[in-house]
Amino acid sequence: MDSITTLLTDFGVTWPKFIAQCILFLFVYWVLNKFAFGPIVNVLAERRRLIAESQKNAEKIRQQLDEAKMRYDELLAQADSEAKALIDAARQSAEAVREKRVQEAISEAEGVIRKAHESIEQDRRKMESEVKLAMVSLVASTTAKVTGKVLTSEDQKRLSDETAKEIAA
Repeated sequence: MDSITTLLTDFGVTWPKFIAQCILFLFVYWVLNKFAFGPIVNVLAERRRLIAESQKNAEKIRQQLDEAKMRYDELLAQADSEAKALIDAARQSAEAVREKRVQEAISEAEGVIRKAHESIEQDRRKMESEVKLAMVSLVASTTAKVTGKVLTSEDQKRLSDETAKEIAA
C-alpha cells in the first residue's frame, strides 16, 4: 500500500484533487448525456424511422405498379380473346351469308379490336399517370420529412421533374 501511495505521490496525484476531478467528470458526463447525447440519439432514431417508412412506401408503390401492369396484361389478353371470338363468330356466320356480309362483319370485329386496344392504352396511360403523381407526391413529402424543411414551389417542381424522369427511364 505504501508503494502505491509513493507511486501516486511521485506522479503528483493527491487524493482530494483526484476525488474532486472524478466528481467533476461524472457531473460533466451526466450533463452531456442528458442535454447533448440524448437529443442527438433521438434525432438519429427519428431519421432511421423516416427512412424505413420511406422505403416501405416505395415498395408499396412498386407493388402497385406491378399490379397495374398485371391488370393491363389481363385486360389485353381478355380483349385479344374477345376479339378472336368475334372474328371466329364472324367467319362462321360468313359461311351462310353473302360475301358482302362477311366483309362487314370482319371490319366490324377489327374496329372493336382497335377500340379495345385504344381503351386499354388509355387506361394504362391513366394508371401510369396516377402512379407517377403518387410517386412525385411521396418523394416530395418524404424529402420534406427527411430534410426537415418546407419545400418551396421551385423545389417541389424540380423534385417532380426529376422523379418523372426517373420513372420514365
